[in-house]
Amino acid sequence: MILTDLVIVFVKVTFIIAIVLSLIPLLIWGERKGAAYIQDRRGPNRANILGIRLGGIIHNLADVVKLLFKEDIIPRKTNKVLFIISPLVVLFVTLVITAVIPFGAPIQIGDLFIRLQIADLNVGILYILAISSIGVYGIMIGGWASRGSYSLLGGIRSSAQMISYEVALGLSLIGVLLYTGTARLDEIVMLQGDNILSWNFVRQPIAFILFLICLFAETNRNPFDLPEGESELVGGYHTEYSSIKFAIFFMAEYAHIAVGAMLVVSLFFGGWQIPFFDFMEPNIGHIFKYGLPIVAFIAIVFGAILSGQAKRSNWEDLRDYEPLLFGILLVFGGIFLGGISFVGLADKINGDGLKILVAVLQVVTFLIKTLFFCWLFIWVRWTLPRFRYDQLMRLGWKIMIPLALLNIIVTSLFIR
Repeated sequence: MILTDLVIVFVKVTFIIAIVLSLIPLLIWGERKGAAYIQDRRGPNRANILGIRLGGIIHNLADVVKLLFKEDIIPRKTNKVLFIISPLVVLFVTLVITAVIPFGAPIQIGDLFIRLQIADLNVGILYILAISSIGVYGIMIGGWASRGSYSLLGGIRSSAQMISYEVALGLSLIGVLLYTGTARLDEIVMLQGDNILSWNFVRQPIAFILFLICLFAETNRNPFDLPEGESELVGGYHTEYSSIKFAIFFMAEYAHIAVGAMLVVSLFFGGWQIPFFDFMEPNIGHIFKYGLPIVAFIAIVFGAILSGQAKRSNWEDLRDYEPLLFGILLVFGGIFLGGISFVGLADKINGDGLKILVAVLQVVTFLIKTLFFCWLFIWVRWTLPRFRYDQLMRLGWKIMIPLALLNIIVTSLFIR
């Protein structure tokens, strides 16, 4: 039994870390393509393997290879030990937070009870706040150990910014704690239910807005990217970093976005809850059996329509062919689903198979919600200009914190 538990924990840890690390190249690609479309330019679409460009995603692979083989320069006056471990601390802290994030409801398969969560802590929110506060040390250490003026200023800016917005972030969650009466993330998700109107972004709209803004500041994203301010600090706290260490800082930023999106989904948007699933669950087998061919047909039709849009755009460059990529993916996905329906696999799913199917649907729902908020991070970055530093601090201390305190008072009176 102990061996089985260890295997389950290992699989869960591997799966969650793989999901976060897989989201990193996807987010980098989405960032570049999203910025290109917002600014009406081409974006990455040149790197290829045997002429295959995949809409520019090959650029991510080219960047990885480039950074791996670039010379790893460590300036002479740096504190080498701290200089090396700094990016590892930032990435490690981001990945460790995922331990308490539930990806689905617990499932019972025979005598085996499996939680789709690495660690079910009764102080889950406090764990998140405690671990995330360590992340600032990685950036501060990196800026200080570099022994460079720009790096040091970037580290100081980052520490002041992150500490300031951590106060508002923590206060914004107190309203959620008061309303739900628990600090366990799985219970917070379950209490929200499958009714959208009972999700916490409806019950606690001010807390949701404050938490989301604080996440932008915690991840150093526009309009809060003052620690990196290229026009003032060259690159901020990672100015002196190169090769794989710079890549780890880069990965940590996008991992932080992914984990932040997961937290927003879990705390305010029902987590893995599928809207109105209580009405569908008794007939999930029939829905899967008869709905699968319909979904397959729609995917094939839309994929064919999307593929037909290739070369009909007005850009007159490689972007004209990008609809073909997504169209082909939809067509093949529809064919795959149609094949499952044709061989009658849906008829054979029952008992524990249905439980596994529901768990898969919950995980997919969670990931779809996560991807939406990841795109929101990208959208905001390329839409809003950067704040001045005094504006950033004024917003954090004079607006965000008073609003968070007001939300606590109003919530306390409401639930009294």
